[in-house]
Amino acid sequence: MTDDSRSDNEVSDAELIERARLADDAALDLLVRRHHASAYRVALSITRRDDVAQDVVQDAFIKAFRALSGFRGDASFRTWMMTITANEARATLRKRGRWSESAIDDVGPIAADEPDPAEQVVSGHESARARALLETLPEKQRLSVSLRIDDGLSFREIGEMIGSSEGAARVNYFHGIRRLRELME
Repeated sequence: MTDDSRSDNEVSDAELIERARLADDAALDLLVRRHHASAYRVALSITRRDDVAQDVVQDAFIKAFRALSGFRGDASFRTWMMTITANEARATLRKRGRWSESAIDDVGPIAADEPDPAEQVVSGHESARARALLETLPEKQRLSVSLRIDDGLSFREIGEMIGSSEGAARVNYFHGIRRLRELME
């Protein structure tokens, strides 16, 4: 909770950034809590290893907070943070080399409002299969699909994060979805 009795969700990233620039540790903590899951998904999508993704996210937040004074706000903090994370993940892969095994083994939580347990099993199986197939896509397609579906980012934000135009992000997403559909048949 913030000092002014507003809930954490009512405080904008812009406010948190200003407070963080003034050495407010609570603001930094809230920025991490707010954006950690998205950063982790980006890092895992690129590195494909849980342990490496965790290290990448930690390093990315450290880099972002050290560079916070230079954050101009041209993009949202979230987009800026995800771009730093993606760059850090790629740099880590260049330093350590690529791995062939896949780190995505679990599906994630199944929505609690799904009524039939049998449907949940089928849905869980299909979701796990889709996640595994997602890993076979080229990096830009994989990132475009996962950032759009998991994080709900716009194509403009995805383009900024993967280093391409909004149109290229859209094309990568649609090619990725089309390829996943083909593989799922």
